[in-house]
Order: sequence, then structure tokens, then C-alpha cells
Amino acid sequence: MKKILPFLFLAFVSLFIFSCDNNDDNTDSDTYSRMRDITGSFTNGNGYAFTQGININQTDVVLVYRAAGNAWQQIPKSVYLPNSGTLPTNRVFDYNFVFDSQNVQIRIDDENFNLGTEMTAAETNDYLNNQRFRLVLVPAQASKSANSVDYSDYNAVVKYYNLDDTNVKTTKVN
Repeated sequence: MKKILPFLFLAFVSLFIFSCDNNDDNTDSDTYSRMRDITGSFTNGNGYAFTQGININQTDVVLVYRAAGNAWQQIPKSVYLPNSGTLPTNRVFDYNFVFDSQNVQIRIDDENFNLGTEMTAAETNDYLNNQRFRLVLVPAQASKSANSVDYSDYNAVVKYYNLDDTNVKTTKVN
């Protein structure tokens, strides 16, 4: 019995050593995923951009989706406007964004025409006025299997991060 007792003691102590290990590479415990909607209009006065304040860790990621009817499309996104009579042809612009730990700026880039004068009223309403964007703030790497998340699929992101998108706070900018 005296020979077995040291082995039992060693097994008991090693159980506590491994169970108290805080080195968990599968989770980012200091970040939780969250969402916010922002609406705004792109105008010449705001330089076709608006900014929303956020507060995230520098290692976190911001995903931005634009409301497109009853769906969400991830940006950056290029928009190709159809030829329309007297307006220039090959009209293209990009919805884009940049972010840091304190702000997200959503903007229109690379326009090859004058957005203020070379769009129809319907195009201005569809692409510039009262645009709604959803900001999804997520950990940079939630787990080792995060590579399996298709970030371009809004519904897959909501499911993967277990987000509730039924009551998202909305902020109006500019």
C-alpha cells in the first residue's frame, strides 16, 4: 500500500496542474461579438463618407454589410451602374470602409464619374441616400476553426458567432 500511495498522490496533483492551465488557444475571452446598424447618406458635403465611433481591441475585426433589399451584402463592393442615355458610360464606384480601434469610416471610393451630377434621381436614392450598414465586431480569431466561416455570408457569421440580429441598435450619422 505504501508503494501505491505516491503514485496516487502524483496522479492527483497532475490532475490539478492540467485543469488549472489558462492557456486556452481556442477562445478570445476579452472580446465578444456584437452588432450595430448605422444609416446615412453619401453627399458631396460629407465627401461621400461617414464615420461611426466604436471601441474594440486592436486585434479585433470589423465586418461591414450593406442592406440590399431583404439581404446583406459584404463590403467592399463594386457597383456598376447601367448606361442611361445622356449620362456617361461605364459608371463604377466602390462601397469601402476602413477601421481602427476607435472608428469605422464607410465611404465611396474610385468613382470614375461625378456622383452629384451624373446619377439619375432613382440611382441617387438607391445608392447614396439613407443607406443602412451593419457593423459586426468580432474577435480576430475566435477559434482554430474560424477559417471555416464564410464572412461574405452574413447569415453564416450570425450563426457562427451566435449573434441575435432581431434587435440591433441603429445610429443615424451625418
